[in-house]
Amino acid sequence: MNYAAHFDVDPGYLNTASLGAPPRATAVELDEILEGWRHGRLNATDFDEHVTRARSAWAKISAVEPENVAIGASASSLIGIVAASLPNETRVLIAEGDFTSVIFPFLVQARRGVTIREVPLSELIESIDDSVDLVAVSAVQSSDGRRVDLDQLAQRANTFCVKVLLDTTQSCGWLPLDGSRFDYTVCAAYKWLLSPRGVAFMSVQPQSLGSLVPHAANWYAGEDIWNSIYGSPLRLAERARRLDTSPAWFSWVGAATSLEFLAQLDTNHIYEHNVALANSLLAKLGLPAQDSAIITLEHPNATELLKRAGVRTAVRAGKVRASFHLYNDEEDVDMAVLALT
Repeated sequence: MNYAAHFDVDPGYLNTASLGAPPRATAVELDEILEGWRHGRLNATDFDEHVTRARSAWAKISAVEPENVAIGASASSLIGIVAASLPNETRVLIAEGDFTSVIFPFLVQARRGVTIREVPLSELIESIDDSVDLVAVSAVQSSDGRRVDLDQLAQRANTFCVKVLLDTTQSCGWLPLDGSRFDYTVCAAYKWLLSPRGVAFMSVQPQSLGSLVPHAANWYAGEDIWNSIYGSPLRLAERARRLDTSPAWFSWVGAATSLEFLAQLDTNHIYEHNVALANSLLAKLGLPAQDSAIITLEHPNATELLKRAGVRTAVRAGKVRASFHLYNDEEDVDMAVLALT
């Protein structure tokens, strides 16, 4: 499949790990909805279908059921629900250097006795034992693209009856995932899912839902949304929608189109495409493969050389970070190689 034909991305964009670029169809859909807003043609209820479509598409990509998916605006706000709902004295295991939106929600619970143990990512799985109640970790590290062995993580956690919160913000959309194996999976959609910022998801296994307190309970979390906008009693949805927060409407219009585009593709093919390009760049620079869509480069003056050549990357943890997605091809690889050699 010619993935690039669906995009209008300029050559040299290697920064999806910071901000994904939308398919052309998403941009068109957003243009149309903004035109309707401009002329006062929209109703608030018009946006509900986009939220429903986006929830269903993300559920398909993540191999979970839509009724087990809550929506929010950011990963940290959803993770915060889990962290704030933990019993006092809960023991949480995290990885050193993980993205702060994953670990800060747990660290702020220390005042009520929640204890945090931080270990190197390479030691995380073997550190799961009877002394741990919950593991919180990114499936792919934002700083350098290192991946957690998800099969081993699921197996080890199951052996010791340890819950797992898996952040998939840097993996969902290119790495094949089975979210049903984990108690919670959380994802912000503005990177690999090619959506506007302000869209996030959390899957919750049914057996874990009852322990979560909907700290941001609101009208949109009602069982019947438009009959939940005034007065008591509390009447939240029975399933994961009880954790929903009111959506930033226009972002969800774009998310629905992008996610449905990705949901129709084979994630294994996306993985092969992205990783092949990343490894191609490394090979042409005489560096070992990293087998991730996110790679880091240590090269003198790399940031300035790439910028001068029109190659857009990022700097994370002191290294140049490059990331590859559907709109990239060997032309992008060659632009970066030429700039660095």
